[in-house]
Amino acid sequence: MASRAGTVAQPQDLVDITALLDAYYDISPDLGDPGQRVVFGTSGHRGSSLKASFNEKHILAITQAIVEYRVAQGVTGPLFLAKDTHALSEPAQNSALEVLAANGVQVLIDARHGYTPTPALSHAILTYNRNAGAGAPQADGIVVTPSHNPPGDGGFKYNPPHGGPADSDATGWIANRANELLENGLRGVKRVAVADALAADTTGKFDFLSSYVDDLPSVLDLDAIREAGVRIGADPMGGASVDYWGEIAERHQLNLTVVNPTVDPQWAFMTLDWDEKIRMDCSSPAAMASLIKRMSDGGADAAFDVATGNDADADRHGIVTPDGGLMNPNHYLAVAIDYLYRNRSGWNPGSVVGKTLVSSSIIDRVAESLGRKLVEVPVGFKWFVPGLLSGEGAFGGEESAGASFNKKDGSVWTTDKDGILLALLASEITAVTGKSPSQLYKGLTDQFGAPVYARIDAAATREQKSALGKLSPTDVTATELAGEAITAKLTEAPGNGASIGGLKVVTENAWFAARPSGTEDVYKIYAESFKGEDHLKQVQAEAKALVDSVIA
Repeated sequence: MASRAGTVAQPQDLVDITALLDAYYDISPDLGDPGQRVVFGTSGHRGSSLKASFNEKHILAITQAIVEYRVAQGVTGPLFLAKDTHALSEPAQNSALEVLAANGVQVLIDARHGYTPTPALSHAILTYNRNAGAGAPQADGIVVTPSHNPPGDGGFKYNPPHGGPADSDATGWIANRANELLENGLRGVKRVAVADALAADTTGKFDFLSSYVDDLPSVLDLDAIREAGVRIGADPMGGASVDYWGEIAERHQLNLTVVNPTVDPQWAFMTLDWDEKIRMDCSSPAAMASLIKRMSDGGADAAFDVATGNDADADRHGIVTPDGGLMNPNHYLAVAIDYLYRNRSGWNPGSVVGKTLVSSSIIDRVAESLGRKLVEVPVGFKWFVPGLLSGEGAFGGEESAGASFNKKDGSVWTTDKDGILLALLASEITAVTGKSPSQLYKGLTDQFGAPVYARIDAAATREQKSALGKLSPTDVTATELAGEAITAKLTEAPGNGASIGGLKVVTENAWFAARPSGTEDVYKIYAESFKGEDHLKQVQAEAKALVDSVIA
């Protein structure tokens, strides 16, 4: 932990908003630098205007590419356009609107001129398409957000008509076309002035908030929360959920307090993350230090039975309990899965449990106890979209505190991560079971064992990262890991056969997974052991040595 991690940001930590916005318009990317080209990761294109990786030209080119992509795919319905609270989000939304209007695309923006959580955008797309019916023009969407990234970053993500993150085929096509447009000096990009775009007949309004908040009883037992009087503290962490939480409290008559309603593009109120950066990561004890302290100061008499945090676009959740503090995301996923599959009688009785392959193996043991098939997929929420749409995979979750699940009748709610939903579920669990999620997790570890989980980074060159992404199981000759026989060597996810872009090695009581970073010269080692901290450290050390030996 860095020395100032968990302490309130100081003036020297704050981004210069004027410089950030000026750079958005003034700096042109150098396409000879790979870091300044359009690149779609698992959650869209991200970067900073100050680093020439997220600037006006990027957004103009990406938007034109999306226009052309949707034409090629026959998408002719409205495009929902949303933004979060990052400083670069509003200018990027305006740039996108200029291109969309010039191309005659019907666009729906927020009726309240506010901020829109990613799950509310996904919900809006799915609701429109369901109501439109089969064969009718289908809607899609763009959400302008870098999620939990620092205040100086921007992000831009496309969600096609299935409502979830675009798949690699779509993002690859869009990125290639956007870079081609940039290389041609934006020739081929249509654009009108933002005032004309806002006044265009094709630009309309949509009440994202009401559509989402009013539909919550279809997916959660809000009656149980209200009748039990669960005291909820909700911290939007300066993000897009800020107005949603107050409306949820009022419309559904919940005992809910919005802990911090402040919206500040510098996030000056935040406590610093582990590396002394401002990062709205609601799964990080350092970033969540203020809310954790508020709960712990009260002890058994804490002001809330459940406290929650969300990142800037509210697609992630953080759960804080009086007895357990901030829950590890893996622990909460296990509790949520165990609770939901026992309490959702309207779900498909054959629906599977979806998790990413770097999520905890306690989920495997919970799924087995429920008599449910486990489907393990690569990192990226896009892999859960088909199951959530069909009801065959009623829950999908990943270790980075992102998950969603189906409505009570088994139909789709969102196909993108929903931090508000998972935060409210913690209150439903408390109301129905009479126990906090952390108490229920203790019960799971009594039954299945207590895993120890961690992620570390190891240095790697670009060539080594490329080699890691191309490994095959036969490249790994080791037969043991930390004193146990290796039972599986995976370069493809067992749930769907898709490449994991790295390696996972499994034993009876432990596993590790290694994946190259998309943005830094490191690879990430995720590891877990059911045999304690010392065994985990042994797993990590042998994992690094093993990976280094095969990518050298």
